Amino acid sequence: MVKELLRKLSNAHGISGSEGSVAAVIREEVAPYVDEIREDTMGNLIAVKKGDDFSILLAAHMDEIGLMVKYVDEKGFVRFVTIGGWFDPTLYAQRVILHGTKGPVYGVVGGKPPHVMKEEDRKKPLKVDDMFIDVGATSPEDAEALGIEVGTPVTVDRAFTELANGRVTGKAFDNRAGCVMLIKTLQTVQSPHTIYGVFTVQEEVGLKGAKTVAYSLNPDCAIATDTTIPGDHPGIEKKDASLQMGEGPVITIVDSNGRGLIANKKVIAWLRAAAAGKEIKVQLEVGKGGTTDATSIHLERGGIPSTTLSIPTRYIHSPVEVLDMKDIEGGIALLVEALKSKPDF
Repeated sequence: MVKELLRKLSNAHGISGSEGSVAAVIREEVAPYVDEIREDTMGNLIAVKKGDDFSILLAAHMDEIGLMVKYVDEKGFVRFVTIGGWFDPTLYAQRVILHGTKGPVYGVVGGKPPHVMKEEDRKKPLKVDDMFIDVGATSPEDAEALGIEVGTPVTVDRAFTELANGRVTGKAFDNRAGCVMLIKTLQTVQSPHTIYGVFTVQEEVGLKGAKTVAYSLNPDCAIATDTTIPGDHPGIEKKDASLQMGEGPVITIVDSNGRGLIANKKVIAWLRAAAAGKEIKVQLEVGKGGTTDATSIHLERGGIPSTTLSIPTRYIHSPVEVLDMKDIEGGIALLVEALKSKPDF
């Protein structure tokens, strides 16, 4: 069931550079359906369904944004850096999990309470530099005994939950939603072409895994599966984001004002034709902010024709992301249909 797979992946933990536990879940789901599965030196998980000489790369990044232990102060409070793009106030008062050498350690992100702030300080957003993690330790030695050390990865402690009308909330939908689309496609698709299903690492810190794997595989074309921002809730206008949840997956034309991906027109046409043939609702995006693995992929070798297929997701890069399951199901159906053919190059 698609929803239960998203639940499993959302509840898994893996910040950039520490994706191993997520990769283990994915390997178990995918291995019985592919001809080959392997991990490269970067940590990308590569699943191959063998076909003819035309190869198509599907990429979904496994990593989520998180934190990492920088040091423990003399009173046992954990100081940290952010890994990936956080909006600082989102972190304050969150419960977190430190993935230490002796297993998970629970803590909370603390900071100066407003009751003791000066009036001018209360008007300013709280910064990460003013926060710390409280695990209950009273000294550096106490924290070390718990298995906490410099470099310990930290994730938000938040569980997948269902909302009304087929909508769900959880952490790391960016990009466990894309991983779900790719897993289900690999489990289902019958294609005459060679399909590389790659679950990439370190996307949130520079699209790194996609860059190396695209170079090594050198596919004929590529689709990154990811999430994107809809403009269907208070505080955002249609001129800023015209997409809507529940209206289908999103084919990228341009992202990041063209500084990221300007998608290949023939790859876009291929996906649109597949969607039309099966009456699958899709949306088109010309975006101002954010980019995906496709940006790294399309610049490798002599250029790899690429686009992104995304799921509209509210509150991206927070612990309470929200999406509509219909959009994921539509994305899977579109990929399965498109992979029966290839772009008209």
